[in-house]
Amino acid sequence: MTEPLRLGIAGLGTVGAGVVKIIRQKAALLEARSGRPISISAVSARNRVKDRGVPLDSYAWEDDPVALAKRDDVDVFVELIGGSDGPAKAATEAALRAGKDVVTANKALLAHHGQALAEAAEKAGAVLRFEAAVAGGIPVVKALTEGLAGNDITRVMGVMNGTCNYILTRMESAGLTYDQAFAEADGLGYLEADPNLDVGGIDAGHKLSLLAAIAFGTQVAFDAVELEGIGRISIEDIRQAADMGYKVKLLGVCQMTGRGLEQRMSPCLVPATSPLGQLEGGTNMVVIEGDQVGQVVLRGPGAGEGPTASAVLGDVIDIARGTRVSTFGQPAASLELAKPAQTATPAPYYLRLILLDKPGALAKVAAALGEAGVSINRMRQRSHDQNTAPVLIVTHKTTRAALDNALAAMVGTKVVEGEPVALRIEQV
Repeated sequence: MTEPLRLGIAGLGTVGAGVVKIIRQKAALLEARSGRPISISAVSARNRVKDRGVPLDSYAWEDDPVALAKRDDVDVFVELIGGSDGPAKAATEAALRAGKDVVTANKALLAHHGQALAEAAEKAGAVLRFEAAVAGGIPVVKALTEGLAGNDITRVMGVMNGTCNYILTRMESAGLTYDQAFAEADGLGYLEADPNLDVGGIDAGHKLSLLAAIAFGTQVAFDAVELEGIGRISIEDIRQAADMGYKVKLLGVCQMTGRGLEQRMSPCLVPATSPLGQLEGGTNMVVIEGDQVGQVVLRGPGAGEGPTASAVLGDVIDIARGTRVSTFGQPAASLELAKPAQTATPAPYYLRLILLDKPGALAKVAAALGEAGVSINRMRQRSHDQNTAPVLIVTHKTTRAALDNALAAMVGTKVVEGEPVALRIEQV
C-alpha cells in the first residue's frame, strides 16, 4: 500500500477548518486523484478549545507552530496562520530547513519574503506552493506556472480583492455612498481586521506582486507596486463612469515595458461591456495575456472557506502526485531583480474637480493641463451651487507624471477646492 502523505496544519481559522473538513469528507476522492492517501498528523492554533465545527481530537496538537513544522510525522507543512512575519515566517522557515514541503495561503509572507523562502526551499530540495494566496479558488498560479508556461506573458491584470469590488458594485447598484457601502461590507464581515489592507489596495497589491514574479521571471517586488485605494471614489464618480460606458474597479495591472516593470494597483475605469466591467459583488477575475494564447480570463470566488481550502488541497494533491514546480515557476537564482518602471504606459484619464466660482477658473484649469502637455478629449461642467461647480474632464492619452504636474499647477491657481480625483481609463 502506498504510504500516506502526512500533513501538519498550522492555523485553524476559516480556511484551516475548511481544509480539515475536505480531507475528512473526501478522503477516498483525494486518494483516487492523488494516488495515495492524504492524512493529517497534527495541528496547531492559538486556542485549543475553540469549536471549529470539525472534530480535531484524532490529531496531535502543538501549541507552537514551529514545533509542528519540525515533527517527524509531518511531510507537508500547511501554513494558514497569516501575517508577513512572526509565527508564520518562523514556522515556514523551520519546515523548509527540515526539508519539508510547504503549502501556504499567506500572500503577505510571500510578498515580503518570497525570494528568500524560494531559495530556502530549493536549497532543501523542497517545494513551496501558494495557489490559495492569490484570488482564492481561481487556479491562476497553476495557470501561469504550468498551463501557460509556453507563453511570453505580456500583461496580467485583474480584480483581486472581493471586498473592494463588493463596495464599488453596491455603490453603483444601490446608489450608496462610499461610507454606506463600507459600513455594509463591514457588517457582513467582509473587511480585514485592519480595513486598509482591503480598501487601501495592500491585500490586492500583495497578490499582484506574486503574479508579476511568475509572469515575468522577476524577484517579488511588492515595495515597487504603486498603491492607491478606493477611499476617494464618490457616488458621483460611479455615476459619471456609467454615463460614459465605464465601471470603476480596483484594478491590478503588471506588464514589462521598455521602461521597466509596471505594477499598479489603483481604481480605474474599465469598459462596462468588458469581462472586468461585468464583474459583480465579491467575485475575483484575473486576465492573462500571452504571445501565443492571446487573452485568458479566469473568474471565480476570491475568498471564503470552500474556495480557499480547495486551492490549498490542489497544491497538496500536486505534491502527493510527485509534481515538483519551482515556487515562482523557474529556479529562484534565475529570477531577475526587475527595474521598476518610473512612468506607467500612457493612457487617458478621468478627472473630477470642484472649481470655485471665480472668473476665468475654467480657463486656468485648461491652461494648467495644456502647459503640462495634457490634451483634453472632453469636458463637462455640472450644475453648481452658489460657490462651487463640479467639472469632469476626460484626457487623451498621457502619462501620470504629466497629469500630476498639471494637477499640482491647478491647485496652485487657487480656483480648485480640495484635491482633484484622477482615475486611469484602462483598455482591456
